[in-house]
Amino acid sequence: MKMSNMYYVHPEAKIGNNVTIGNFTNIYENVEIGDNCEIAGNVTIYPGARIGSGVKIFPGAVISAIPQDLKFRGEETYAYVGDGTTLRECVTVNRGTASKGKTVVGSNCLIMAYNHVAHDCVIGNRVIISNACQLAGEVVVDDYAVIGGGSLVHQFCHLGRNIMLQGGALVNKDIPPYVKAAREPISYVGLNTIGLHRNGFSQEDIQKIAEIYRVLYLSDLNVTNAIKLVQETLPESSYRDEIVKFVVNSERGIIRSAV
Repeated sequence: MKMSNMYYVHPEAKIGNNVTIGNFTNIYENVEIGDNCEIAGNVTIYPGARIGSGVKIFPGAVISAIPQDLKFRGEETYAYVGDGTTLRECVTVNRGTASKGKTVVGSNCLIMAYNHVAHDCVIGNRVIISNACQLAGEVVVDDYAVIGGGSLVHQFCHLGRNIMLQGGALVNKDIPPYVKAAREPISYVGLNTIGLHRNGFSQEDIQKIAEIYRVLYLSDLNVTNAIKLVQETLPESSYRDEIVKFVVNSERGIIRSAV
């Protein structure tokens, strides 16, 4: 373990091999950090942090602080950060509450400066969250989502995989997978076509997804009837089943169309 001379690491913290720790960083008890991590100066890692291998944490970040939730009673909970993730300057990731017991940031994510990930959030893999976003408690963000800077996401919202959310968005509804969401109020404005191509989706797959959303958003039907029409008229596919399941299980309701 490589460490500078001005830091605090609790003797019960478990630190992996080849970890660098900068000046004035504090690492408390009940913390586990994997191999090959780079932890800059002025970082605070509180009890309950579980940090994977190859993670980079920039100055001012605070990981696993107690949740900003008045229902919290000091129960033992955790904050997980997956392998290869980068947390930039002044990112805060609070640990969980009794509700779910843990906050999770997945692997190979880029969480840019001044982002807040609140208690019990679950962030998938390869998610990009641009600067100064605020995710309230129990938000779920699925794999490969991209969230534009300065966005605010209401508690319990679910953002599907491979979405693109415009900067400065105010999100109070669920955003189904593969779409672009923009405007005020936040609305469906089309497929995240560029993102899908970049992530290896074929033109045939993109066309299948587009057909589903044409029915869901452009048929002038309410959500219940649109989903029924999708199931009755479009061929079965993993994309159809995934989107239908997302919409049917949405507790806050999905965004509507601006198209």
